[in-house]
Order: sequence, then C-alpha cells, then structure tokens
Amino acid sequence: MDLQQMRYVVAVAETASFTRAAERCHVVQSALSHQVARLEKDLGARLFERTSRRVRLTVAGEAFLPAARQALEAAERARAEVAAATGEIRGRLTVGTIPTVAAVDLPTVLRDYRRRYPQVRISLRTAASERLIEQVRDGALDAAFLGVQPGYRPQGVNDRQLAHGEHVAVVAPDHPLAGEREVGLPRLAEEVFVDFAAGTAARAQSDDAFTAAGLRREVAFEAGVELMARLIRLGLGIALLPSAFAAGLHGLRCVPVVDGPVRVERLIWSRFTPSPAAAAFLALLDVPEVDGQALSGT
Repeated sequence: MDLQQMRYVVAVAETASFTRAAERCHVVQSALSHQVARLEKDLGARLFERTSRRVRLTVAGEAFLPAARQALEAAERARAEVAAATGEIRGRLTVGTIPTVAAVDLPTVLRDYRRRYPQVRISLRTAASERLIEQVRDGALDAAFLGVQPGYRPQGVNDRQLAHGEHVAVVAPDHPLAGEREVGLPRLAEEVFVDFAAGTAARAQSDDAFTAAGLRREVAFEAGVELMARLIRLGLGIALLPSAFAAGLHGLRCVPVVDGPVRVERLIWSRFTPSPAAAAFLALLDVPEVDGQALSGT
C-alpha cells in the first residue's frame, strides 16, 4: 500500500464517486479504479460498495478511512517540516471562527498570511464556539476564534483572551427603541427576540443575563447572523449582539444595554506542537511561544 492509493481512497470516500475522485486527483478513472482495486486485494477486503447509482464505504472502508487520512496528514506534515527547516513555510492551515468575530479583522489577517506564505493552503470553517473547541482539541483545526462568557476557559487547548466587550440591543431604524440612549433588560424583556440556537455559547450569553435579572424573554426566531439581520430589519424581532460586531451591521440601530450580556473573545490552538504553517499563523497574531518554545514565522 502506498500514499497515492490512500489518497485515491479518501477522494472516492469524500466525493462518493470514482469519476469525481479521478477529476480531483487529476488522473484517468481507469487508473484510479485499478489502484483502489489493487489496494483492496492487498488488504483482503472491499473498501467500497459499488452500484450503478452510488458508491459508499463498506464496514472495512469505514475502518480504513481515518487511518488513511492520518497517514496522509503525517506525510504532509513531514514535508512541511523539511521545508520549514530550509526556511520555507508550506503545508495546510485550517482555521475556525464564530460568525461574529470582531477582535481581529480575520479576512485581512488571512490575506496578509497568504501573501507572506503563498505555499500554504488555507481553509476557514465557521461554527459555534463549543464545536470549534472540539475540532481544535481533535486536531481538525489548527486554531479558532471563540466568543464565550467571562471566566470561561476551554479545556484541552491552549487559549488567549483577545477582547472583552458588552452586548447592545440591535433594532430596526423605525423601532421604538431606536432613538433611546440606553435600555434596561426589563424593557427588553417585553420584546420578541431573534437569537442564535438554544444550547450554544452565543445564546447562553444573553439567556444568562435575563435569568440573572429574574426575567424571561421570548425568542421566536433562531437564525445565523445574515438571516438574523434581515429579520430585525423587517421588524420581526430584536437581538442582543456584541457591540464591536453589531456596529458593522448595515441599516440597523445599536442601543447600549444597562447590565447587559458580556462576551469574551478568545483565540485557541492545539496543545500539541503546531505545524510550521500553524506556528506562522500564531506568530502573525503575536502569540510569541507555545509550551515555552518560540514560534517560527516571525
């Protein structure tokens, strides 16, 4: 078995098609199919069930896939380490973020990183903070930007506080609260809310503030940021969002909240030694060292 065969298996598994896998790997389908069949013969087990309509992993294929991915990642990491030893940063960088990150201008950071390290392949994923923590801990992400409650420290990862800010009430321009200098939670509790999904850290920041004040509110709409902003503009509800992020929402009004929710943005990264690409990214964010070791890429 060789790395090329593993790469073909991963491509077929991810595309659910030998044709699309061959296109991704830039080989003719017959060559890819031959190599997969040869690997199956060496392993003594079928990795895929093939029909005229679909391709899917067998039980053996499900067992083989994680190990194949790990082997490919290890080989890529080895090549990146060798390149770094000669002064070249290459490999892959995978970053995660909450949708409302405001402590850093992430698109600009990624642009600057790409200009400085053009040989690195960059991926960006958006998710809730709790999911991002899991992915960094599991090695699926190199680093991530979170939004959590004050005092919360994610477990199993390295972390650093980036910003600390208050929420504001976000309302439509013609809403009765739009002209207020500030508003309290009792008044806000009379409104219908648009918010993030229940159970997420982003939602808990607002839920906990109302609970601590002995108040209940109605959250009628659960949505992501873009849909949330549209619902607010149409007068279907209001929202509580971090002030630094909300200030950039077009066509909406932000009203300071007395004793409102507070959010802390944190940068997290793996406790394992970062790849050269990840170390360079952390250095760009002014993280000087990891586990006492100076980062490269500065």
